Order: sequence, then structure tokens, then C-alpha cells
Amino acid sequence: MSNEKSEDRDKNKAKQENEKEKTDLDIEGMTCASCSQAVEGALADLEGVEEANVNLTTEKATLNFNPSEVSYGEFKQAVENAGYGVKEGSGSGGAEKERSKLEESQRKVDRAKSKMWWTWAFVAPIIAWMVPEMITGVKWPSPLVYDAGMIVLATPALFWMGRETLTSGFKSARHLAPNMDTLIMMGSATAYFTGYVTVLSQFDLAPHLLNYSGVGAMIMGFHLTGRYIETKAKGRASEAIQKLMSLEAKTARVERDGEEIEVPVDEVELGDLMIVRPGEKIPTDGVVKDGKSSVDESIATGESMPVEKTEGDEVIGATVNKQGVLKVEATGVGEDTFLSQVVRLVEEAQGTKVPIQNFADRVTTFFVPTVISIALITIALWLGFSGTFQGVATWASSFIPWVDPTLGIISLSLFAGISVLVIACPCALGLATPTALMVGSGMGAENGVLIRKGEAIQTMKDIGTIVLDKTGTITEGKPGVTDLISVNGTEKEMLGLAASAEKSSEHPLGEAIVEAAEEKELEFKEVTDFSALVGKGVEAKLNGNRLLVGNRDLMESRDVDYELVKEKVKELEKEAKTAMLVAKDQEVLGVIGVADQIKEDSADAIEELKEFGLEPVMITGDNERTARAIAEKVGIDRVIAEVMPDQKRDEVMNLQDNGENVAMVGDGINDAPALKQANVGIAIGSGTDIAIEAADITLVKGDLSAVVKAVKLSEATFAKIKQNLFWAFFYNTVAIPIAVMGLLHPAIAEMAMAFSSVNVVTNSNRLKGVDISPSYES
Repeated sequence: MSNEKSEDRDKNKAKQENEKEKTDLDIEGMTCASCSQAVEGALADLEGVEEANVNLTTEKATLNFNPSEVSYGEFKQAVENAGYGVKEGSGSGGAEKERSKLEESQRKVDRAKSKMWWTWAFVAPIIAWMVPEMITGVKWPSPLVYDAGMIVLATPALFWMGRETLTSGFKSARHLAPNMDTLIMMGSATAYFTGYVTVLSQFDLAPHLLNYSGVGAMIMGFHLTGRYIETKAKGRASEAIQKLMSLEAKTARVERDGEEIEVPVDEVELGDLMIVRPGEKIPTDGVVKDGKSSVDESIATGESMPVEKTEGDEVIGATVNKQGVLKVEATGVGEDTFLSQVVRLVEEAQGTKVPIQNFADRVTTFFVPTVISIALITIALWLGFSGTFQGVATWASSFIPWVDPTLGIISLSLFAGISVLVIACPCALGLATPTALMVGSGMGAENGVLIRKGEAIQTMKDIGTIVLDKTGTITEGKPGVTDLISVNGTEKEMLGLAASAEKSSEHPLGEAIVEAAEEKELEFKEVTDFSALVGKGVEAKLNGNRLLVGNRDLMESRDVDYELVKEKVKELEKEAKTAMLVAKDQEVLGVIGVADQIKEDSADAIEELKEFGLEPVMITGDNERTARAIAEKVGIDRVIAEVMPDQKRDEVMNLQDNGENVAMVGDGINDAPALKQANVGIAIGSGTDIAIEAADITLVKGDLSAVVKAVKLSEATFAKIKQNLFWAFFYNTVAIPIAVMGLLHPAIAEMAMAFSSVNVVTNSNRLKGVDISPSYES
């Protein structure tokens, strides 16, 4: 009975796991890391939500949840209860959504720019009026006009252009989740209302206080300037995706009802036959049905060399046809195209977190309340220990022009408190990781390296062993002719006869011989009595002569003496090649070496991986001798041979059990369990299919150069993340104590705060200048 209950529990658990879904929400109203933490906390607390990640840079929440326990309505309510909004249409994805997001991003930049300039239209006169007063100590034309004028000019800057900031700060404070806008609101509003106290003091209705109204407007001016620069820089961080989207073809020429018509690319249907002329973009993913040409696939792979395409080859939408006319059958349209998959994968990467960000997130959770507490404590300390702090002010006044120890203690305490509020910057902490991840994933997309999980970027730095599947990774994955050794007649004659005999064969070795003959443009002769002999080769007749192409068993069974090539056969077999003997009647003509050819860049790429400190290990189902021969050619010392596909995962586990951190490179189908088991799984995409679930990183182009790019990109991106976090923490650690001592002018403090956020985003954008190409390609 207990066993039945246990089985039921297991079934229910499995059912629940199968029911898990993933969705994205576009969040409105977030301005800093505290905002994203508040939204993330609200969503994560919902029953049925397995995981919630909120990305400040993309303003998106990524949720893994059980739909039987929680609904979209509850997500929306939770976000609204936290003081933010969910944009309508959230949850859908792909290229169309990305296009609308890019348009919205540009609108945000335009709005931020407009608000900035309008704010400075009022702040500039404030500065021009304030500077002479700071130098001469005279309020022109009179104290009352000056103080009232500061209030009049500051009012629109704060309550018109700065309305969104003040509203956001107030809403966050009301929901007990104060954010950066709360700090700006408190700092600028406190400064602004001192103006009213100053005016009233002139009628003996309030204590004397320095007028900081203009400073409040300056705080908002610098804040909105920083917000504009940051918004623009964040747009540049995602320009790789913008570039990909802009490369889409707008129209397609298709054959319908025997006529050739031009239609918008959105109206192309599966099975449509598209006509692509030289110089035109291929409208959508498809298969070549007729024609031969070279295609520029650089937008997909990052490789500048065009790729030859002929009948039966797959082509990628938005790539450029360079030479001949191609007729292409559409196999992927709309959200199922290669380009849409790239956009989805990049979005998916940006919805994940790099583990190092967790510490910054924990700090951000209590950052703003702590800063508010420090500001209040600062004011209390200045009032309680005025002698000590005024002594510091007197010392600093000799070299800092804005420190004036002759001001009243209340003015000095507010001066310090406001500076603390506006200097602190949780934004830099929140932007440190996602901006670098955004730029890195975009760069990867341009170079055929698709990062699916941000975690892989950090894990990659600890990898010591990289396991490479032989077939299709180190080698081409299909046999090709490597050697032509003739002992009777010429090599061309021997290859021509062998290809004529193999023309009707469906065996991969025979197809390799036929392909080699076609490449050399040899003439095929008509043969008769063709016979495929399992495990031996083929037999056919040409003009009454018997042709034999096969292994030693075939020659021996037909009493052909092959002593002349016996040593050559052994040499080829030692090199892990298949020796195909060719005979005409009883005379051996020579031997053809056929092997799964090593890719051109494999040896160079493996050498560079070693230079990174990675130890390459080759894993294969081949026998030990064959495996060793190939490994020796590419510079690999460690080989795991005679491994069945379902045993690869166990071999990766064995390496991990020995304390090794392992990256696995293989295809996304046969090697899926091993990719999943590895610390980092790197999958080689198959044509236009790149949505490989088991992979942390997917390579569009199936050669080892792409692996080198992936390693270099991961290292460069993680280095940027560490730099960003260092400067964010360093800035706040140094700046806040200086503000507490009253040595920072509030306007300069706000300018520095804005700069810290801009610096993080700009530093992330510098990642674009990093060369991730293998050294042997430069």
C-alpha cells in the first residue's frame, strides 16, 4: 500500500513538473535596482512561482511557474501592489515583439531628451543667478526677489519635468519599498522647501535658513541628464539585436499559380517557392530547390567568407545571395525563422542572472532604507556634535569653495543630509551585470555564439577540461577522399573508374568517392551488373571488364593480388583511414584513402584552447587506434574511445567526480544528456535549428573556431561584470562618507551619482571593442 502511495506521489510530482511554464512580463515604472528587487520579491512570493528574475536593463520579468497554481492576473496584481505596472501584451515574444520594443526604446530616449532640455531651460538661469551670489554674498536685486525667484524657477523643473521621478519616489515609499527616485524626491524636495522657510524668515515668521530651492532644481536637472545619457547608452547596449532586426528582408518574390509576384515578407507561407536573384536578401529560411550560388551568412555566423549553396542545402533568411539565381522553398516563416530564434535566445539570456549578481541584489534590497537612515543620522550628528563637524568644515573651506562654516548649523546639517540622499546610487549596482550581459549576448549573436544562460559566463572561468565530441566537432562528420595512390595508370583514371562503379551506391564511402570525382569534373562511364556486397564493397562491369572497389576481403574473395599496395593499405589504416582498393579484372589499379576529414581549423583552435589553460579531451565511439590517430593530428593527448552515445553522460560524470570542471561540446541531439550534465554545455546548431534546450551556449557554425569565440566572449563579459561591480561598490563606499562630512555640494553629489550609472553602462558598451576572433584568424 505504501509503495502505491509513493508511486502516486512520484506521478503527481512528475505531472506538476511537466505543467511548468515560462513567460515574460514587460514591467513599467522601474528606475533603479531597488525597483527591480521589489518587483522580483513580489513575484517570487506568489504561490506556484518557481523562479522570478527581473532585469532592470530590459525592464522584463522572466517567470517559471505552475499554471495550475497561479495566473497572469495574479502576476499583474502583485506587480501593481509593489507600485509598478505590467505592459499589455506581455508574454508573447520573438521578432515582432522585439521590433515594438525597439520603437518604444527610441521613444523613451526622445522623451528623456525632451525632459532634460526643458529642465535645463529653468536650471541654467538658476545657476546664472546663483553664482554671483555665491561669489559676492549679495542677493541681487534684493533678498526677497532672489529667494522668491529661486522658488519660481525651481517649481517647473521639479514638479513638471521631474513629476515622474517624484511620483515614482512617493509610490515606492508608500509601498515600503523605497527606491532611488525616493532618494531624489527626498533630497530635491527638502532643498526646494527651504526656499519657503527662507522667504518667511525675512518676515520673522520662520528661523533663518539658507535657500536651497535652486539646488533642488539642479539636483533634478543633473538627475534627468543622467537618466537621458543612461537611457541612450542602454539603447546602444542592445543595438546588436537592433542591427539583426534591421537586416530582415522587407519583401519576397514568390511563384504562385505559375506567376511570379512580389509580396511583403510577412505574407510568405510555408512551401512557397521564392526566387532570389544575385545581390538580394533571402526572404526567409528555406531549402534550395534549384540553382547554385554563394551566400553571405555573416549575419548568422560572423564569418565573412560566402558559403556555396546548391540544391538541397539549407539557407537562412536575411542572408545575401551573392551570385546565381536561387529557387528556395520556404521552410520557416514568422516566429519560426532563424532570426526569430536568435532574438528569443538573446532575450532568454538577458532574462537569466549571473551568480555574482546575487550579492549585489542582496545589498540593493536594504540599500535605500540604509541610505535614508544614514541621511537622518547625519543631520542628527551635525546638530548634536556641531563643534566637531564645524571644525571639519572650517578646515575644508580653505580648499573646497562650496564649504561655508559661517552658515547656521541647521543649514549645514541639511546641506550634508541632502548630499547623502542624492549621492548614493543603487542604480550602478543594478545595471552592473545586466548591461554587460546584454552587450555580451548581442556580440555573441553577431558572431554566431548564442549565450542561453547567463550563469555559463561565470562558470566558464572555472572550467579546466573541455570535452570535444569527435564526429562533427573535430571532424566534418562525413567521409571524404584523403589519398589517391595509383600503381597502374593515373590517379584520375583510377578515381574515374571507381566513381563510375560507385555511382549507384548509397554507402557513405561510395558517395565520398563520387563527390571527389565530381569536384575534379571527371567523366562518369556507364556500368552494368552493379552489385553492392555488404561489408566488402561494390562490383560492376564496364565494357565487359569487371570493376571492383572495396576492402581487402573483397579482393581476396575475387582472387585479386594486391601485394603492390599492401603496405600502403596498412599505412592508411594506421592513420585511421579506410582503404578502398580499386581493381579492373584481376589487376589492382591502386587504393583510395577515405576518412572523416578533420576540419581545417581544428588543430589551431585546440592549440588556442590549450593556451587558455583548458585541457581538451576527445570523446568518440571509434576504436582506440582510430581515435588516437585523429587526436594526435589535432594535438589532443587525452582520449575516451569506444563510447556509445548513451554513455557520454557517464564519462562526463566520471571527470566531474575526479574534481574536474567540465565543458562539453557536441551536437544538441545525440549529446543532449552529456551537454546537460556538463558544467557548461556547448551545442553545435544544426542548420537553422538553434533552439537546443540542453545547451548553455549554442554555436551557429559547427567548427572549433566558434568554441574559441565562446570562451573569449565569456571571459571578456565576466571581466566587464567584475569591473562594473567594483566601481559601483567603490563609488558608494567612498562617496557616502564624504557626503556625511559635508564636503560635497548636493548638486555635485547628484552629478556624481548620475555619472556612476552612466559609467557602468558605458563600460559595458566598451565590450564591443574586444576582439573575440581566434588569434590564428587575425
